[in-house]
Amino acid sequence: MSRVYNFSAGPAVLPESVLKRAQAEMVEWGGSGMSVMEMSHRGKEFMSIAEQAEADLRELMGIPGNYKVLFLQGGASSQFAMIPMNLLQGKKGADYLNTGSWSKKAIAEAGRYCAVNLAGASPEGAFSVPSQDSLKLDRDAAYLHYTPNETIQGIEFPYIPESGEIPLVADFSSTILSRPIDVARYGLIYAGAQKNMGPAGLTVVIVRDELIGEPLAGTPTMFSYGSMAKAGSMYNTPPTYAWYLAGLVFQWLKENGGLDAMAVINERKAENLYAAIDGSDFYGNPVDPGCRSWMNVPFTLADPALDGVFLEEAKEAGLVSLKGHRSVGGMRASIYNAMPEAGVEALIDFMGGFEKRHG
Repeated sequence: MSRVYNFSAGPAVLPESVLKRAQAEMVEWGGSGMSVMEMSHRGKEFMSIAEQAEADLRELMGIPGNYKVLFLQGGASSQFAMIPMNLLQGKKGADYLNTGSWSKKAIAEAGRYCAVNLAGASPEGAFSVPSQDSLKLDRDAAYLHYTPNETIQGIEFPYIPESGEIPLVADFSSTILSRPIDVARYGLIYAGAQKNMGPAGLTVVIVRDELIGEPLAGTPTMFSYGSMAKAGSMYNTPPTYAWYLAGLVFQWLKENGGLDAMAVINERKAENLYAAIDGSDFYGNPVDPGCRSWMNVPFTLADPALDGVFLEEAKEAGLVSLKGHRSVGGMRASIYNAMPEAGVEALIDFMGGFEKRHG
């Protein structure tokens, strides 16, 4: 069976050339006589892999020298707790923006450690984000947290919130590496790897040095940014194979023009898919056009009774993982970096044919 076009929101599609390289190096890496999975994380072989991966990520994202890059476990969801544990540093509260499912989870977890000021939220029932002018920031907040892209709702911020002197914290899980970003605008960026960086099991945290201080009393050592930074992300055994695969993805990005090139391709993929949806009375997209995600495109059918038929016929056509999240319904196409333009065009062609057959 040939490979399908996988539109899963995560774990998501990986570049085929990366998978083939990993396949070729599976049993024996770089003349070492062993697999990456068998290496000591402190041995010179894996240390070279880890150092190269960090260097490539720093180059791709233009990460300033006064930021640490941490390769951690626990998924982005662990950061919902680690952020207040590490960044409060004597403050009583933090600002949060609520725009969807993942920001709600971050808010709920932060509430276990500090007073949460809801500084802004999407209007009730609307698929959009609050405007900068509507934000109500607390000048004494330890940080402002937001989710640039809500994977489930397909909502994306069209702007970077201005937070003044308050450090800006962002969950970039579903948009990291999809385009250039100004890292210096942020105090901390975090992202689960399983969408645009690699396989599940790895989380990257990019944090400004000055924000790495004394964590809350009782914080586990494994949840301390300081401890992990001091140990080079190796206080314990890190997710070595996921780290290696992420490094291969970083190399693939560099070989394919970096983030500037990715931005052009990703914008074009999204524009083409939204144009197909908007040009039809059979399909719809609930998101405010000014807040539409490049990465996660939810869409509905005019007759929800056809949802199951759509998914079955799509699968037969080699288009999989298109079912929308249960909280939104309909369909969702996640079109991350590794989704080729041919995959998006195949989906658009299928949607047109399905409409002719069932419309």
